[in-house]
Amino acid sequence: MKSISYKRMAWLLFFAYFFILMLRITLRYIPMNSEVSFLQIKQTEVTGIKAYLPVFYVHVYSAIFVLLAGFTQFNTRILVKYPKIHRWLGYLYVSLVLLLASPSGIFIGWFANGGLIAKTSFIILGVLWFWFTLKATLLILKRKITAHKQFMYRSFALAASAVTLRLWKVILVYLFQPAPMDVYQIIAWLGWIPNLLIAEWLIKKNV
Repeated sequence: MKSISYKRMAWLLFFAYFFILMLRITLRYIPMNSEVSFLQIKQTEVTGIKAYLPVFYVHVYSAIFVLLAGFTQFNTRILVKYPKIHRWLGYLYVSLVLLLASPSGIFIGWFANGGLIAKTSFIILGVLWFWFTLKATLLILKRKITAHKQFMYRSFALAASAVTLRLWKVILVYLFQPAPMDVYQIIAWLGWIPNLLIAEWLIKKNV
């Protein structure tokens, strides 16, 4: 029992740390500004593509709620004791991903730094994220709980790329100091593929 508690506490602390990190990043974009943080290097898109800035902000603002709502879906205590809360937070997660976060991610992914290599990765990420989330929703409507849970693992693994992408960027820059464009190309894939592999491992482990 103690080992389980320690594991749960470690996961909570891990998530809390990176959630606070994401919250701090999000707060940089409040109030809306076209020349702040990451947008400083995206002025070509900001000035040349009318939809870019509003779509970018849709993605940024929805992502923080996606992470919070998604993380609660794997809390067995909430699931068992508060099934209605689990259900409504699930609705929130699915709605945000399918209507806002994933479509906006695909859009801004088309204009990603790092050329075709990075763009391809971000678009695949967005499409897979949409599909896994939609599949999880369709499965729970059919009461296929195990399969639903498996696809939610996959969906949230991709949602977590918002965090892991930045973590890998810090690690790569600290260890190897690669050129900026090389960093974008590497983290574009490294930000989500290991997450998905971990999700598949967890799925196999729990089958």
